[in-house]
Amino acid sequence: MAGDAAAGGSKAEKPSVIRPTDADSIRLARKLVREARFGAISVLEPETGHPFASRVLVGTDFDGVPVILASMLTTHMKAIIADPRCSLLLGEPGRGDPLAWPRVTLLCVAERIELDGESDARIRARFLRRHPKARLYASFRDFSYFRLVPKRVSLNAGFGRAYNISGDELIIDSPFNHELCTQEERFVAIIEKLGCNVPDLLAKHYFREKTGNWYISGIDADGVDLARKETIHRLEFVNRVTDSNGLIAEYSKLLIEPTKN
Repeated sequence: MAGDAAAGGSKAEKPSVIRPTDADSIRLARKLVREARFGAISVLEPETGHPFASRVLVGTDFDGVPVILASMLTTHMKAIIADPRCSLLLGEPGRGDPLAWPRVTLLCVAERIELDGESDARIRARFLRRHPKARLYASFRDFSYFRLVPKRVSLNAGFGRAYNISGDELIIDSPFNHELCTQEERFVAIIEKLGCNVPDLLAKHYFREKTGNWYISGIDADGVDLARKETIHRLEFVNRVTDSNGLIAEYSKLLIEPTKN
């Protein structure tokens, strides 16, 4: 058979290092984005065209699109204004080999959020719930928020587990996003009243956290983000939410198991 292949001038195809995209890989990519507090952004330096990397604080919008806040005086922000194409690397390693831990690279196009515009209040409120210390400088006039809209996603889930994911697959698309745009604070208050110290209960049960003072830093149609100081945990709903009644139903499902214990 080897002789036949050689005679035909063809070679056996090498196995692809990229695995087929599935629901678990998409879920992991979204989780890495939702749990990120910071990341490394890569831009093209306007003067030289050379790649330039910097660290940025990271939040998310309702649809899962990453959001950054930075001074327009920085090199990476000047570069984004000149060319909105950028990449964002997320995924914090733990103990041992850093390359054994999952990380995701998003190839994005940056969209600036106009100060005092329609989206500014929404983006600002969500970002500052995740990064309360950023209130010290977030109101400075030289700081701006940017949505980094993913066009293509490269997920490395660990050795031998690489996936290519489209930008659209990372987006959380639901009619409920429209309600969240203006009512997220109300929804947070409602679900936190479903029980005593509910965020603490969820953090302890699902993530084995022993400390208190957990709070909900964000809600979207696929789940909630729990935060405490430097830690963020992503808790997924069973089903995607399409309205406020669905939100209460899905959140209540998360509470059933821990309240049994």
